[in-house]
Amino acid sequence: MSKYSVEFHPAAKKELGKLNIQIKVFIIESLELFIDNYSESYEITLLKSSKLKRLKGKWKGFYRLRLRSYRIIYEKIDNRLVIHIVRIAHRKEVY
Repeated sequence: MSKYSVEFHPAAKKELGKLNIQIKVFIIESLELFIDNYSESYEITLLKSSKLKRLKGKWKGFYRLRLRSYRIIYEKIDNRLVIHIVRIAHRKEVY
């Protein structure tokens, strides 16, 4: 069991709801796998593979998780052990 839980920003939940059912299922299953496996070493592996990226500029402090053509923008909140998802969108629209 992971020490993290997932919390969706209302806008991210709305974006997820607008997606095709197959994409929605893929994203939810991928997020469950991401959360279940999450650890510092897993994060380092994903950073090296470019699947995960620390963002800069106005998104400083956030991370981007790459899932096929979709991007998940999230914030890790350590004191509450929550991964707070703020954006789910196609890579052309996410930033």
